[in-house]
Amino acid sequence: MATTQSLQMRFVTQAGNRVTISLDSPKDNLTEAEVTAAMEQIIAKNIFVTSGGDLVAKDNAQIVDRTVSVIYTSQP
Repeated sequence: MATTQSLQMRFVTQAGNRVTISLDSPKDNLTEAEVTAAMEQIIAKNIFVTSGGDLVAKDNAQIVDRTVSVIYTSQP
């Protein structure tokens, strides 16, 4: 069984769509202030291109825990 974490940051585009950026293995002690500051920098730097236009606002952020249990594999 393998467990992984990802930080999912969701933004609003100019067209009103939602876009999620996921980062694997975030540090354990992330704070709300650190995440919101990073999201504000992503918006300010305008480095991501989306079909809905520029990222214009923060929507939400969350840490997602994922556990995978392998039932079958053909690899030894």
